[in-house]
Amino acid sequence: MAEYQAAWGQFQAENIGLIAASVDSAQRMQRLADKAGVAFPMGINLDAEAVSRATGAFYEPERRFLHATGFVLRPGGTIEVACYSTGPIGRLAAEQVLSLIRYYRSRQ
Repeated sequence: MAEYQAAWGQFQAENIGLIAASVDSAQRMQRLADKAGVAFPMGINLDAEAVSRATGAFYEPERRFLHATGFVLRPGGTIEVACYSTGPIGRLAAEQVLSLIRYYRSRQ
């Protein structure tokens, strides 16, 4: 989240929405947000199983958490890009997302 917070101004300048979501409690997410200085919206207390069924995100039933999942949505809300990761490699990087959206916009 810190990486996206660092780029938050660029997202705002280009009128690109951003939201983080987690199965974690409000208290845990608030601590994380405070630590990283997060200013963008965050969803909390998500039902991990329901999110997994709806999005295809990897669900870890024994530990009851979702692995990192990122989406780039089109203006109408359909998924343009989905990135599923079970580790720290292969996640959507903020600068890459900005570059991708700029590219898509340049083609319009």
